Amino acid sequence: MQRWSLPGVAVYWGMVGLLGGVWSLAAAVWLYQIYYGLQVAGLTHPVMWGTYIATFVFWIGIAHSGTLMSAILFLFRAHWRATIARLAETMTIAAIMTALLFPIIHLGRPWRAYWLIPYPNERGLWINFSSPLIWDAAAIGTYFVVSILFWFLHLIPDFATLRDHDRPGMRRRIFGWLALGWSGTAQEWRSFRSAYAVLAGVIAVLVVSVHSVVSWDFAMAIVPGWHSTIFAPYFVAGAMFSGVAMIMLLLIPGRELLGIQRHVTADHLDKLAKLMLTFSLIVTYAYATEFFFSFHDRDPFEHRQLLFRFTGSFAPLFWMTIACNSGAPLVLFSGRARRNPHVLLGVSLAVTIGMWVERFVIIAASLAHEYDSAAWGGYRPTYVEGSIVIGSLAFFLFWFLLIIGHIPAVAIAEQKEEQLREADA
Repeated sequence: MQRWSLPGVAVYWGMVGLLGGVWSLAAAVWLYQIYYGLQVAGLTHPVMWGTYIATFVFWIGIAHSGTLMSAILFLFRAHWRATIARLAETMTIAAIMTALLFPIIHLGRPWRAYWLIPYPNERGLWINFSSPLIWDAAAIGTYFVVSILFWFLHLIPDFATLRDHDRPGMRRRIFGWLALGWSGTAQEWRSFRSAYAVLAGVIAVLVVSVHSVVSWDFAMAIVPGWHSTIFAPYFVAGAMFSGVAMIMLLLIPGRELLGIQRHVTADHLDKLAKLMLTFSLIVTYAYATEFFFSFHDRDPFEHRQLLFRFTGSFAPLFWMTIACNSGAPLVLFSGRARRNPHVLLGVSLAVTIGMWVERFVIIAASLAHEYDSAAWGGYRPTYVEGSIVIGSLAFFLFWFLLIIGHIPAVAIAEQKEEQLREADA
């Protein structure tokens, strides 16, 4: 629980209320879409997947990166993770809740979304395991459960600390229930570290496999621009890239709002900036590889699809993607830029926008320019889709602020260990 002054509390609840209002308006627009049907969206033949699926892939990438980064840094004993781990894990919870909405929003009859869940029923129906919707439901469900366990396990010692230092009352009782009887004995710490290490290892493998499943939504199709074996590692690297950028966007202004300035130093920002630069170079290499094989492939449809992205109606968005994801992060080769919060905020915003636009171009451009030239078409999102996408951002920030504002934003136990380590050094 954060300890704020009265102005800080007012700002916090004001932001939560504003964000709640924005996503409530977006929910009203979705109800309008449900009433009038998907005809109010821009989804027409041949582009039947558009902003909704692009946003789904974007939020899934954000969700996967948060917990994976925390798990990988723990496994490699990167002690500076103590500052960002809680924010990254909370970001995962909020992002996967947001991603969960979009397969349902994309359905013409969302009240039948439960058909995606494999369970025996008296209707004698069974799900179609060749449908990407089923793969997404399995991916989201699996990852959400494991992420909740990883996040909650990390919080148990902190809940016990809050229980022991809070005044008697309802809040102390709640922390007592959440602490699960934790008393901080040596045996409990050994069991905690063993369980946390096992979960970290499971998540490191699970994230790669689950996000590969999301990439197979596209790679298993024969659509030009999608049917590629590079999609699985490409999507995983892109998820980490966008996730680091989102952590920066949350961390830099969040230092002031959450009162953790003394924990988040220039060194932490510098390390995160190096990670973002590394993932930018990996994504740029993936772009170059995709272009190379498309040009040297004997398939004329792949050639035509790539030229369409270069020069067609989606070309401005395509080159915007290259500028944001491959060009903007190059400033991070400068040590001064890596320690400048304003520069980092600008680069992170560019990368976040670029990664969403990249997913949009991959989906819409490929569907708009397939095999038969007589079936080529275009796609323009409507205000309905735009409102729902903006509302999803408000929904994500709403739940992130609501959760992070009621738990320690920095892991108390790990921060104590880090301070003792620095004192011994």
